[in-house]
Amino acid sequence: MTNSQIAALKAAMVAAHHIVFLTGAGVSTHSGIPDYRSKSGIYNGVSEPPETILSPDTLNHRPQFFYDFVMHNMYFPEAQPNLIHQKIAAWCRAKGTLITQNIDTLDTKAANPHVIEFHGNLYRLYCSQCHQKVSFKTYQQGWQHEGCGGILRPGIVLYNEGIDSTVLEQSVAAMQQSDLVIICGTSFVVYPFAQLLAYRQPGASVWAINKTAIAATGVHSLIGDALDVFKEL
Repeated sequence: MTNSQIAALKAAMVAAHHIVFLTGAGVSTHSGIPDYRSKSGIYNGVSEPPETILSPDTLNHRPQFFYDFVMHNMYFPEAQPNLIHQKIAAWCRAKGTLITQNIDTLDTKAANPHVIEFHGNLYRLYCSQCHQKVSFKTYQQGWQHEGCGGILRPGIVLYNEGIDSTVLEQSVAAMQQSDLVIICGTSFVVYPFAQLLAYRQPGASVWAINKTAIAATGVHSLIGDALDVFKEL
């Protein structure tokens, strides 16, 4: 990553009509929220595969096990948006949309008005039986809904669950508007999120800001810490 590359990205952002940001867990690590699969990630050393732990089957048949995992490993209610969230929010207020894999709500905390939470969020809590919404404070007290006895759950997309159709439609529509796409803080291997790139405008420029290169062709890569890049944008 060089200063000239950062300058070229900033020039592309200034010239763009509509920017779409595609972000992942690497954006929130500077806010003290661990990623998933790194050595310090929440999946490191788990007793069972994450695809099993975070599944509808575990939620429905081992609700206490599911609850203990998410409460102890995935909730960081005191976390605050960092500079990356704030800069992305500023660009989105001007001329952009954020489509994020993150479920921590830090982008909305950063007052970003154009956020699509592709995988839902941890704080949209409801009963899986009667569908009544509950507060995080209520969820902290346990997984069973006092109202009907059903299982409380976060509104995140679990393994083997599909993406909400409205979210997909909104995401595709945003991509079709984009003449500049910026991928940040994600290895970009989770589908269908990674498939969104196929819906960008023909000729749209694509940049990736990540600690490692992503497996996509025709991408301008800035390899390094996204915080260093966004300080200049």
